[in-house]
Parts: sequence; structure tokens; C-alpha cells
Amino acid sequence: MPCPTLLPDAAVPLNEQLAQFALERALTPHGEVQFRSARTPGRDVPVTHVLLHGIGSASASWLAQLVQASAHTMPACHVLAWDAPGYGGSDRLPMDTPSALDYAQRFWAWLDAVDANTQGPLTLVGHSLGALMAARAALLAPARIAGLVLLAPAQGYGRAAEAVREQKLSDRLANLAQLGPAGMARKRASAMLSSSASSAQLAFVEQVMAGIDPHGYTQAARMLAAGDLPADLRLLRCPVTIASGSADTVTPDGACRALAHAVNAPYVSLGAVGHSCPLEAGAQVNALIGLGGIAP
Repeated sequence: MPCPTLLPDAAVPLNEQLAQFALERALTPHGEVQFRSARTPGRDVPVTHVLLHGIGSASASWLAQLVQASAHTMPACHVLAWDAPGYGGSDRLPMDTPSALDYAQRFWAWLDAVDANTQGPLTLVGHSLGALMAARAALLAPARIAGLVLLAPAQGYGRAAEAVREQKLSDRLANLAQLGPAGMARKRASAMLSSSASSAQLAFVEQVMAGIDPHGYTQAARMLAAGDLPADLRLLRCPVTIASGSADTVTPDGACRALAHAVNAPYVSLGAVGHSCPLEAGAQVNALIGLGGIAP
């Protein structure tokens, strides 16, 4: 029996819907991690899905997936969405220039702290920069991963010429310094969505981006500059799926298709949606990662 499609209700402000998924915290030996969770009502199931956001996002970016998980779906599910180190109430990483490995180690320490993975492997979903974190986490503990889904993945600049890496990082940090999180959000939010996105979605994306912590964003930008997603994916043995939207100007669908081909992974089009596909293409993403919805 297909799962019902349950997306954010356009009649209810997105912030009000997000409020039902209260922020939680878990203390790990390496620092505190903030997160949101949702599960099938009345079902005590272990974590089935974990969602890792992108560089200008947060756990709130997974609203459509949290809403779906809180429905009476079959099979039952339990979803966690973290705020990466340096985001929200999550403690920063101790080094100025962390690697994907540093985020992955914090990731597993967090899951162990919430006793999330005692009964079997889970589906790990990474969006944009979160794809780099997710892939490295899967490499660290492959037996704990049933499948990896990468949405509009950022590939990193680890293979680019040093001058290119430095310029990409410099440009990103200069924008942050000049505009601040709120100004950067006003300038960049529309580029995260397609022209068909609703005004409510645009306002929500802008609000989430405006809440980033400059220090955490800077650490993430440095990780992105040195990241090499294709290299990590070539080492993985778990199932990997790559998906993106045709209106994405941040990680264009051509680059995502090429990545999928290069690492011999299936590619799924999410339709004419932008970079913030977990929100704008909520039904398609929910179906793709196994939460029910409309198949892409």
C-alpha cells in the first residue's frame, strides 16, 4: 500500500509547522549536537533516516521530510536531521580548517550518543555540502549504512588548481564578511529556488540562511574548498543515488549527472526545481529516500 503524501500545508505558515519539531540536543565526547527528529506516531522504531543539510542551511531545511515522517506512513520510520557542527546550537569543531572526516567523526559520535543505530543500517541523505559529510561518514562505518542518497551534491574543490580553490574560498568568505548572514541570505535566497517556488518557500529559505553562524560557515567553506566527493564515492560499496533539479544553478544538473556517471551511480531528476530541493521538491525527495510521496 503506497504511503500517503504529506507536505507542508500552504495554509499554515512554515515556521508554525516547523515548531512541532522541537530542537533537541545530544552531548558527545567531542561536543554537543543539536537536531530535530520525527517518527511515525505510535511506533517505537530505531532511526531509519538521517539528513545532513548544506552550507547555507540547517535542520529546518528538512521540513518536508520531518512532516512526512510524522504521518502514519508504512513502513514506520524515524528521521533525524542534525545541525552540523558550528550551526545552530551545535558546538563548533576545534580546528580552523576541518576536513570531511572531522564532520563524519562528529556525526557518528552524535548517533552513538542518541543510541540511534542499534537495530540495523540506515539511509543517509546529504544535501549540497552535506553530501561530502555523508559520503565520508559512510566510508567510516559502511556496515551501518543501507544506502546513501545525495541531493544536489557539492563535489568540493580538492582536485582544482590551488589558485581556483583559494579564489572560491576567498569569494565566499568575502561575501560573508561584507554582507553578514542576513545580507547574504537576502542576496542568495532566490538563487536557491526555481522561479516557480512560492513566496512562503522563498521567505523560509532566506530565514534559515540568515541564521547561520559566521564561524561555523567559515569552517564549512574551508572544508568545501578541500573536499573531493568523487574520490570518496569511488571507495564506497553501499548503494548510492544522486538526484538534483533541472533549475538548480548552484550545483547544475549536468554536473550532478556527470558525477553519477563517473561513479557508476543512478541519477534521478527531481524536475524543474532549484537547489533547495528538499523543500521545493518535497514529495519527490520523500519518495526517493523511502518516506513515501510521488515518485520522481
